[in-house]
Amino acid sequence: MPSSSASPSLPADSGRPSPRALWVMLLALLSGFALSQAFRTTTAMVAQGLTADFGLSPGSLGAFAGLFGLSFGVAQLLMGVGLDLYGLRRTVLTAFPLAVAGSALSATAPTYPWLMAGQLLIGVGCSPAFLACTLFIARHFPADRFAYLSGVAMGVGGLGLLFTGTPLAWLVQHGGGWRTGYAVLAVLSALSWLLIWLRVHEPTPLVPPPAQRETWGQALLGFGQLLTVPHTWGILLLGMSGYAAFLSLRGLWLAPLLMDRYHLSLVDSGNVALGLSLIALFAPGLGGRLDPGIARRRRWIGNASLLMASLFMVLAFLHGSAAASVVLILLMGLLSGYGVLQYADVRASYPPTLTGRALSAYTMAMFLGVALMQWFTGIVATWAQRQGWDAYTAVMLAIATWLALASAGFRVLPVSPLVSLENKRKTRP
Repeated sequence: MPSSSASPSLPADSGRPSPRALWVMLLALLSGFALSQAFRTTTAMVAQGLTADFGLSPGSLGAFAGLFGLSFGVAQLLMGVGLDLYGLRRTVLTAFPLAVAGSALSATAPTYPWLMAGQLLIGVGCSPAFLACTLFIARHFPADRFAYLSGVAMGVGGLGLLFTGTPLAWLVQHGGGWRTGYAVLAVLSALSWLLIWLRVHEPTPLVPPPAQRETWGQALLGFGQLLTVPHTWGILLLGMSGYAAFLSLRGLWLAPLLMDRYHLSLVDSGNVALGLSLIALFAPGLGGRLDPGIARRRRWIGNASLLMASLFMVLAFLHGSAAASVVLILLMGLLSGYGVLQYADVRASYPPTLTGRALSAYTMAMFLGVALMQWFTGIVATWAQRQGWDAYTAVMLAIATWLALASAGFRVLPVSPLVSLENKRKTRP
């Protein structure tokens, strides 16, 4: 792995860095997360080009989109351990070149299997991007600002979504097709890697790490032990569903739905995606600002996820008005900010010694959920077409049902004793 020595501009013996230096390092890490956001939402804008060039069915398109989430999610296990054992800088610098290589391979892919290979490399390369940011915040910023700063980080990372709106749609339609988009992403990813190499080092955490470093075997065993904790299952169940629902819409079905159901152009669909992305810049920060605290946070999360399921159900049957559908989609983007509360819930549900692996396991669940939902909705769309039904109605109903069931499971499955204890403390006279 690349050396973890400090950046020349930030010497290792300089002590605790200033708040400004911490923000510079966080923003450098967020550049990688922004590229990760761009990669995971390209499919909606390149879907027609891929279908035309490779003759893809909706199921194959869903499998392509889902492969990013699958490779990203599976790699979380190794990346989470790597972040703990080797540090944020070394892990990110080692993994991210795979995203550069994968995007270059995608831009030149002669066949569908080569395209899938590129998607696989991209997913693995991007896998430590956001987890590195959340761990950096958890280790180097005050605990009471975690929800807010995580929301800000998610918002800044949403800049990557802006590229996969109107700019990518214009590139695809007027600038050389979908391959040009992947080529530009390869260049931007290389620049992000260079920025992280120049600006990020490992400050001393506010909470010192254990004196004895875990081995790989101990760390992997620790991940397995998380699954034996009863309250982990409710967290992971909704974790596999909430973000997956939003990303299945934004990253896969948005442009096809708007173009096929309402006959919008690709650039018009890109404009909607851009508007949704702009909202996504601020929604997580707003969600963090509105965080009601441990005592009421889980109830807010459950209600927000159920409301999102209801909006998907409305979108399923909203055939007559493109404007109404666009407004509804933008509202869904605003509501998606509740996801940052789930990260805060994870952090509050485990002791500090388990925070890193718990966040890693949660992020892994999120992207395995993305992969599974995008793959599943591709199958649903293909099945609906064979039955002579509207594919987008079937897809949106499938997402709504999935999210509603996950929300119910989150409510009824066990709650962390740490959260329960805090609830009792808050309600005690």
